[in-house]
Order: sequence, then C-alpha cells, then structure tokens
Amino acid sequence: MIFDTHAHYYDDAFDADRDALLSALPGKGVALVVCPGCDLESSRQCVDLAEKYDYIYAAVGFHPENLEGAALTDLDAIRDLAGHPKVKAIGEVGLDYYWVKSPEDRTFSRDFFDAQLSLAEELDLPVIVHDRDAHKDCLDIVRAHPNARGVFHCCALSAEDAKVVLDRGWMLSFTGNITFANARRAPEVIRCAPMDRIMLETDAPYMAPVPHRGERCDSSLIPITAATIAQLKGLTVEEVLAITLDNGKRFFDIT
Repeated sequence: MIFDTHAHYYDDAFDADRDALLSALPGKGVALVVCPGCDLESSRQCVDLAEKYDYIYAAVGFHPENLEGAALTDLDAIRDLAGHPKVKAIGEVGLDYYWVKSPEDRTFSRDFFDAQLSLAEELDLPVIVHDRDAHKDCLDIVRAHPNARGVFHCCALSAEDAKVVLDRGWMLSFTGNITFANARRAPEVIRCAPMDRIMLETDAPYMAPVPHRGERCDSSLIPITAATIAQLKGLTVEEVLAITLDNGKRFFDIT
C-alpha cells in the first residue's frame, strides 16, 4: 500500500478531474496522502479535501514563495486550522533562495520559518520543510528549535547535511526526481540513510518519475520511485512501500 506524504491536490492542475482522480486513487493502492498547504487559502483547501476523503490528511502553513502580503499575525489563523483533527503537520514551510532573491525577502522568510517552527513546537506537530538552495540557513534555524521534529521534503541535502538532520531524529522524503538521470546527491543520501527515516512523496502535480517526467504526477506513480530506493537499498518494491507506509504513519501519528 502507498503513502504519499506530500501531494498538492488543491493545485489547479487537478481542476478538470480532481474528484474523479481522488476517488480512484484508493483502488490503485493508495492508502494515505498528506496534502500540505502553501498559504492560508491553500491550507484551508487542504483541510477541505481531508474532510471529503477519508484517506487524505492535511498540513497547514506558509511556503517561502507565498509570503508576499503575509504577516506573522497570519499564523494565528494557521494555529486555528491546526486544531482540526485531520491536520497532522505544519507545512509546507522553509526557505527557498532559488526564487527568493532580495536580502529583505530572505530575512522575512527566515523570520517566518523560525516562527512556524515555534508554532510546531507549541502544538507538538511535526514540520514539513522546503529547502531549496538554502541548506545552511535551514539547518541553522532547525538547530535553534531543539524540540521541533520534521522532514526535509523532496530532499536535496548532501550526505553530510543529511547526517545532521538524521542525527536530530528527523526524516528525509524523496520524490520522483530521484529517478532522473541527473540525480546525484539523492542516491548517496538514500544509501546511507536508515530505512526507518525514509518517506515517499510525489510533490504532485510536480516531479513525476521517469518515464513520466514532465507529465502531471499523482500518487499512483509512487511505486516507480520506490523501485529506485529498492534498488539502492537491496530491497523489493513491496518492502519499500510497506516500510515507508509504516514510517509515514508513525511520523504523522496516523493510526
């Protein structure tokens, strides 16, 4: 059974057939999905989807690319949403220095990330971290929150940085991009990471694995990503799916 720990099913790429797709996924072996928000509106949409579909759970938070017009006081609304019984994490939060360029915007995004980690600690919820080209600052802020626990989603860390995360008891999650020919860091990290710290995701509608690269992604493609991990770890695809299902349920406290 498949646990897709990160899929944005509110995205407009699914507008044409969202209900049909989400109704069909359990029949394709999808047991669980976590849908993370990127701002207040999408966080509310994630909660709506979690209310509509038994197998979908939500995460709520502000993505670093979605902070224009946001204020730290907006986290009061995130706190309220996080009280919903199907909200299982704060996310997607973090830093993105690929898209966020100006020093002022980067400072603001660091402040927002720091505040959302504090919120996660307050609520005793795990955190879903987005980290693009900002590894040092992400790790520095994580270190400043010793009571936070989380996952680096779509993991792009080096093996050295991944060890820092793993030593803190955090998780690593991998998308279909580990199947790409230019994947370099991920195979090394996967080889050294314990299987009980690895989760699978799509980042749907993005990151479809080869041979579907460039197409709209959905949770039914997770076994292709699992096959790459299975090859690297000397396991079967079924073993990888079973282990990552258990890992995700434990991490998100889903029984």
